[in-house]
Amino acid sequence: MKIIDAHMHFSNIESFKHTATNLSKLDYSYEGIIKEYKESNVVLGIAMGLTEKEVEGFPDPLAPTPMGIDLDTNIPENVVYCAGINPYHLGESELIQLEETVQLPEVVGIKIYLGYYPYYAYDEVYQPVYKLAAKYGLPVVFHTGDTYSERGLLKYSHPLTLDEVAVMHRDVNFMMAHFGDPWTLDGAEVVYKNRNMYADLSGLVVGTREDITRYKDSPRFFNHLRHALTFTDNYEKFLFGTDWPLVPVQPYIDFIKEIIPEEHHEDVFYNTAVKLFPKVKAFVK
Repeated sequence: MKIIDAHMHFSNIESFKHTATNLSKLDYSYEGIIKEYKESNVVLGIAMGLTEKEVEGFPDPLAPTPMGIDLDTNIPENVVYCAGINPYHLGESELIQLEETVQLPEVVGIKIYLGYYPYYAYDEVYQPVYKLAAKYGLPVVFHTGDTYSERGLLKYSHPLTLDEVAVMHRDVNFMMAHFGDPWTLDGAEVVYKNRNMYADLSGLVVGTREDITRYKDSPRFFNHLRHALTFTDNYEKFLFGTDWPLVPVQPYIDFIKEIIPEEHHEDVFYNTAVKLFPKVKAFVK
């Protein structure tokens, strides 16, 4: 089975380097992702555009719009990305640059970092971004749920705040990153209600293969997730993602395979990503 990793990172972010060294214990580098993807039959990774100008500065108010990927001067041929948005820098010149960037073949979507920047998804500052997404047929990915920084503000990343955007912009498809975890049942309602809302299953665990097994075998840890998946009752609305380097690739694949019924693996691991991100078709022939 071919696999698309619909949510990963390839950015020179200090917190990602620290996580790779101390928590997930993997090789966060060009060579590292090439090796892991080859061993796991991942044919494409969709990176989330993200940059920081200050050490451990994310969410960095100085980061430009659009944000790209900059872990290495070489970008793997099987990694594309979503252009990242800094709402503090969304003036006329930034919007012109964003429009030019989203037309590049390797830019397959747009990423908004709810919770990291203090704006709701429906805030007026993001309306020009949604117009560009509609114009070029690109999905918009939202960070939702817990933030990977204690400086984040959770009220902005709650999945219920996406409902208004989904209703206002029916001509745009959206992806709720991390399924709003830990508010997955609220996220499930937003996905269930809105035909243009999808969710990825990335970032549910941080750590090594042993950590994934420990969490998976906990009698209560994933009850809320299973409840939410069952409530939505539509596995075609979900996408596999690792949030690499937060976890190694193959153990996370094995974990998601266990919580998704086998008859839906092709959709979750591949088909829905091709549907939601139309431009990836050129990279997975």
